[in-house]
Amino acid sequence: MRSPPDLPATRFKTFVVLPALVATSVAAGDLAFVTNQNSSELSILDIAERAELRRIPIPGQPAGIAVHAPSQTLFTVSPDSKTVRKLDAASGAELGQVVLDGGPIGIAVAPSGERIFVSDWYNARIWVIGSADMAVLATLTTGSAPAGLAVSGDGRLLVSADRDANQVSVFDLATLGLRHRIAVGLRPFGIAFGPGGRVFAGNVGSNSVTVLDPESGTVLGTVPVGDRPYGIAFAKGAGFVTNQYSDNVTVFDLATLTPLSTIPVGEYPEGIDVTGDEETVIVANWFSNTVSLVDVEQRTVVGEIETGDGPRAFGRFVATLSERMN
Repeated sequence: MRSPPDLPATRFKTFVVLPALVATSVAAGDLAFVTNQNSSELSILDIAERAELRRIPIPGQPAGIAVHAPSQTLFTVSPDSKTVRKLDAASGAELGQVVLDGGPIGIAVAPSGERIFVSDWYNARIWVIGSADMAVLATLTTGSAPAGLAVSGDGRLLVSADRDANQVSVFDLATLGLRHRIAVGLRPFGIAFGPGGRVFAGNVGSNSVTVLDPESGTVLGTVPVGDRPYGIAFAKGAGFVTNQYSDNVTVFDLATLTPLSTIPVGEYPEGIDVTGDEETVIVANWFSNTVSLVDVEQRTVVGEIETGDGPRAFGRFVATLSERMN
């Protein structure tokens, strides 16, 4: 299956052959789990050590990722093979999988870890999956071409960025009922809950981020960003947005929604997340085969880590492990 336009499966580049990585042991701390779509791998990165610990084969060109730190598990979505996998975060061992039809892309996990949610690009729906046995429990109807998903911190709400409908759908997770469909900018793709429960949707077609109140279903504001915004993260009162075509990250004030600065990163930045202490923002650069480490206070790149080919990290991909990884 071909990946959708915003998740292309291939590109042309010069390949650099790296030596095989040796599995190492690392103390508990922030790790980034980065899906490499072109090389069908998962890179596991130690943020403090600025090093790649290992790469795990993930067949089917994985893109979507969701890490659940409390249970030390993570979930990947491979659009090419339509497979969702559950992995042990500490060992990298596969714990289960489910093969879906349609076009699985985005993924999010409930705070309890009991359910995961996967968007179906081709059939305007979201699968609700039990994480224990990876069985499909229900489906939810969205607008056309749902991509990014996010769950509120209290576990009450699920939102989807319905790209071709130019809207965000809001669902009540207690009842699985639709609460709102909210018009946003052109072609929303990435989406995230920010501090205070607001929702931020990155509009790749209008180079903006729409800010929503998911409770009332109203638009609170719009932030102008760079060319083709993709992922959104938050740290210390600021929002950080990857701009694919601008090769940079827009920083904006969460209180005023005013752009503050832009940070040059690698080529074609996509996935973005933040460490638990909110000191470092991690950016996956699809064309550069790296992640950039951005100092939140300085708003500059302070490090870089090599990954596999085509890092996407579409979702929440940073977590703090509570045990050693062997």
